[in-house]
Amino acid sequence: CTRRLVDAMSVAGYAADFKAIHEACARLAPLIHRTPVLTSRTLDERVGRSVFLKAESLQKTGAFKIRGALNAVLQLKESNSDVRGVATHSAGNHGQALAAAARKCQLSCTVVVPNTAPQAKVDAIRGYGATVVFCDPTPQSRKATCERVCSETGQVFISPYDNNDVIAGQGTLGVEFIEQVADLDAIVVPVSGGGLLAGVALAAKSLKPHIKIFAAEPTGKDLERCLRAGERLWPEPPRALDTIADGLRTQQLGQLTWPIAKDLVDQTVLSVSDAETVDAMKFVFERMKLVVEPSGAVPVAAVLSDRFRSLSSDIRKVGLVISGGNVSVDKLPWMRTK
Repeated sequence: CTRRLVDAMSVAGYAADFKAIHEACARLAPLIHRTPVLTSRTLDERVGRSVFLKAESLQKTGAFKIRGALNAVLQLKESNSDVRGVATHSAGNHGQALAAAARKCQLSCTVVVPNTAPQAKVDAIRGYGATVVFCDPTPQSRKATCERVCSETGQVFISPYDNNDVIAGQGTLGVEFIEQVADLDAIVVPVSGGGLLAGVALAAKSLKPHIKIFAAEPTGKDLERCLRAGERLWPEPPRALDTIADGLRTQQLGQLTWPIAKDLVDQTVLSVSDAETVDAMKFVFERMKLVVEPSGAVPVAAVLSDRFRSLSSDIRKVGLVISGGNVSVDKLPWMRTK
């Protein structure tokens, strides 16, 4: 059954496949952390199921993004020894990861960052040696500014999600998770442009065809309506969501990630409010002693929701991807002056 599904995914012509993910696993293993899986009896009791948290907040650069960025840069340098550098647009975590990957491979790097990005993430990008260029917090401004940077510098654009090697790199997380907790019934993944969601879905479905993959999103993304219709129904031009989860503000999935999500991700999407995200973030800080940013807390908020509780009782063991922990600890949301 697994072999048939892997073959079917290859025939589907997705941007990545299990072979690419498997190769990325070998390529990245000596260079990144195999992050731990954490549990909490209190969380299990509140959710009514066994919950396993894949702590990518403990990954190099503080988020899962190093998997895709480093895989893409290594592949780029192998295929083009004359490459001068790399560039991207990012709310923060992909920018940090690409900067770190570029430094590892002795390449220059420029990151286009929205002027609303948390200062902690901007400082980290610069700390890894990249040049930061600010833009307006809209998809159009991010794209136009990055195109100008690439034209002026000759650097190669590495998308945060719409890149074959980035998707394959993110898929290594799915392989690790299944190796660490072999009997998972479902995985809940936070979603922005969809690179992580697509990679984890490809990896997990290849290894366990019957596993369910749920997307967790901030309110307003409207992914469920698109999945149920089987088509992209997002308004144009693309817009950014108004959410505390700064890493999940991209409303639309990418052109490469959408077909994978459409075919492999459950049509029930778990949407959460900012208030639910903050409550989940605080729970992880207080009860699990784990630093987590709002985007990383979205899956926790999702499984604490009434919508998730209403799902089939056959889902006994659920994995959550805690995507990152890059947050300004002196500006935590529950510390704000009322």
